[in-house]
Amino acid sequence: MKLKHNKKRNTAFLYEALVKEITKAVMDKDVSKKDALVAMVKEHFAPGTALRKELDLVKALCETKHVDLYTAERLVSESKKQYDTLDQRQIFQEQSQVIDKINKTAGKQAFNNFVPNYKYLATISQLFSGQTTVKQRVLLERSLIGAMSTKPGKPNKSKEMPHVDKLVFKTVIENFNKKYGDELLTEQKELLNKYIVSSLGSGVEFKVYMNEEIGRLKDEVTNLHEQEVFSENKDLSDKLSDVKEALNKLQTKKIDTALIEKVMQVQKLVKECSD
Repeated sequence: MKLKHNKKRNTAFLYEALVKEITKAVMDKDVSKKDALVAMVKEHFAPGTALRKELDLVKALCETKHVDLYTAERLVSESKKQYDTLDQRQIFQEQSQVIDKINKTAGKQAFNNFVPNYKYLATISQLFSGQTTVKQRVLLERSLIGAMSTKPGKPNKSKEMPHVDKLVFKTVIENFNKKYGDELLTEQKELLNKYIVSSLGSGVEFKVYMNEEIGRLKDEVTNLHEQEVFSENKDLSDKLSDVKEALNKLQTKKIDTALIEKVMQVQKLVKECSD
């Protein structure tokens, strides 16, 4: 079932698009653009705002997996009730402000950002919409409940949110890599994502994560140091010692873009040495 959907009026998509643009700005070292985008998120998605309330409802459904059928049905039902209490006019006005600011700060291409779970977000948005027919709403609700209640290892192909074409995903990644250089490692992507999200809050969780990641890298370097190929080569051994010492110093430094880049460099070095 295909329904028309305006992604610019999808609050969750706007949020994800902003996060993607912040990531690009960090990678481009465009501090002014990054700060403007972060300020936008803080203003329009702060706790208590209309957009944040809607986003929280969408996330509650989007992030719920492998629950029993009764729980899934209750979550959808209660989320719809909560959504109906939101000020739709306020949501529309705030969306319009965000759309206008994105156009001015990041350009229209920001709305072309690849969001992996976009179809899931669209389904939830259409379910909440007052313009959806009764039949469409029932079908959307059944699809959503099916995706939420599917058990691990038993994908529900008829109700699972469709995968975005692998070719589209590949193209996006290739374009990203052409712009930013080597392909980002999984741990590098995780680091960047957590760093961006931390800028929207107190950052306490990110500090804990950063200490754990640096600790992991130190352990990896120690393990490499003990391997024959490194221990018997003085130059390589000395360089690994320098890396470990650098990691010790990083744990006491202020968390900023420069620190993130250094940790990403060590992540890449450790991966290459391990391989």
